Amino acid sequence: MASLSSALGSPKYNPANYNQATLGQYLARRLVEIGVKDIFTVPGDSNLSLLDYLIAEPGLNNIGCCNELNAGYAADGYARHRGVGACVVTFTVGGLSLINAVAGAYSENLPVICVVGGPHSDYYASHKIIHHTIGLPDRSQELRCFQTVTCYQAVVNRLEDAQEQIDTAISTSLKESLPVYVSISCNLAGSSHPTFSLKPIPLSISPRLSNKLGVEAAAEAAATFLNKAVKPVLIGGPKLRVAKAGDAFLEFANASAYPLAVMPSAKGLLVPENHPHFIGTYWGSISSPFCRETVESADAYIFVGPVFSDGTTVGHSLLLNKDKAIIVQPDRVVIGNGPAFGCVLMKDFLQELTKRIKKNNTAFENYDRIFVPAGIPHKSRPKPLRANILFYYIQKMLSSQTVVIAETGDSLFNCQNLKLPQNCGYEVQLLYSSIGWSIGATLGYAQSAPEKRVIACIGDGSFQMTAQDVSTMIRNGQKNIIFLINNGGYTMEVGIHDGPYNVIKNWNYTTLVDAFCNGDGNCWTAKVRTEEELIKAIEVATGEKKDYLCFLEVFAHRCDTSRELLQFGFNTTSSSKSLIEAWP
Repeated sequence: MASLSSALGSPKYNPANYNQATLGQYLARRLVEIGVKDIFTVPGDSNLSLLDYLIAEPGLNNIGCCNELNAGYAADGYARHRGVGACVVTFTVGGLSLINAVAGAYSENLPVICVVGGPHSDYYASHKIIHHTIGLPDRSQELRCFQTVTCYQAVVNRLEDAQEQIDTAISTSLKESLPVYVSISCNLAGSSHPTFSLKPIPLSISPRLSNKLGVEAAAEAAATFLNKAVKPVLIGGPKLRVAKAGDAFLEFANASAYPLAVMPSAKGLLVPENHPHFIGTYWGSISSPFCRETVESADAYIFVGPVFSDGTTVGHSLLLNKDKAIIVQPDRVVIGNGPAFGCVLMKDFLQELTKRIKKNNTAFENYDRIFVPAGIPHKSRPKPLRANILFYYIQKMLSSQTVVIAETGDSLFNCQNLKLPQNCGYEVQLLYSSIGWSIGATLGYAQSAPEKRVIACIGDGSFQMTAQDVSTMIRNGQKNIIFLINNGGYTMEVGIHDGPYNVIKNWNYTTLVDAFCNGDGNCWTAKVRTEEELIKAIEVATGEKKDYLCFLEVFAHRCDTSRELLQFGFNTTSSSKSLIEAWP
């Protein structure tokens, strides 16, 4: 690899010398300007020269990943905390491996800059067959695939419009809060052009603006609707993040005094769980205790930034009445069966509605009367360790210095029951639910937030899909705590529909992670079968090994599933329908 880079011309980059700027240096500088400090990469022959120029930028750190899928997951996790992420792979064989992670980032409204080292620019006018393709002289296969999971695509195979294409791609990603695709021909990374020679001007990102009269009309209609209700409630959804409306949402929550719930995909997002009126997660039949009763008995509910999928509604089983609802999306408000107000940004609407709302804590007082705190789980027998005991102790680990990442599976349901302290982060990929996402996401999130300690909860089935990049965590000195729940298969699928295909080959997981470490890096592993072993392992992980990556393999019974998973499995396979199903 070193000899090939040398042949292509290793960069000698002085960031102050803009007269010698190249395309690769320009892209590197733009990434730094928007807040990217780490890029997640997998080298390939068409991106090697580009990588030389990117890592020569003093403000960029290269995080080499084991495969493209994990590089994409890592950029996803990075963007959740940092606001934007970036990954760099090679043409087609790398890009198509990356695309599943990009689709997941799209589902979560995450700005991820996907950079691909493209074929030599001469090949675009040639019918020659090149490697890393399916054997056709078609250079657009990868582009066409990315068109469905990105909001903008740039194929940079000419220097003349390279600066414009790169700037448009990056600014579009930030404005739309979605992934973009940028392909750069392998022979152009080291080429200079007058458009790269001057210090770049700030990116031009036109702000989204509300229709002022529309905001006032929507707020007045919503206030009239809510102020005549006896027991209204407030539910936050995942689109709060993309709308950047967290502060306005909390101002409205404080002014209204409504009970405050979140949808499962919004847990830990922008709503503090220590808020005096917080009542938990509204998730249909598997909601937090007494949350469902409070929401579904209300005579008015305002959903802010919701996503109504089969996952968030437990198979479309919510017992809600559309006539009683206000739905606030990032740029649209719908009140009951109408009217609908467009060109109304969520933040502006909430601020205007706060001025008009009357305080009403009736529904919260009703909740407070019926609420009974959850009890302490019974002591675990020597073995196997029960899941509720495990998460009882994970709860005790949480603080403002921790972040929980919950993998799709029973970990997702158990983590939803955790009570998050102030500033304790929480991330999940509920809509796309790509099994194996959490390993890459943990890598990316931890890299973006070194001041936090990431606690990842993942099942053995999910872990087997993306395990390799635990080695990248060790290589980069991360201090994550990974709870690997070993119950012998795909437990979430068992809860939905069991069969022999849900059983997997057991691995010696701690030995595998020790092999990843191979004596080079700080890593500590332990097998946990009993409550006593769990207590001891957590003491070591948070004490003596607090600066190590700690991997705890927790053995659980195959049938030890959460109540929520069992109920979810029943509803997602039944024919129940929700009144909310036809909502926008």
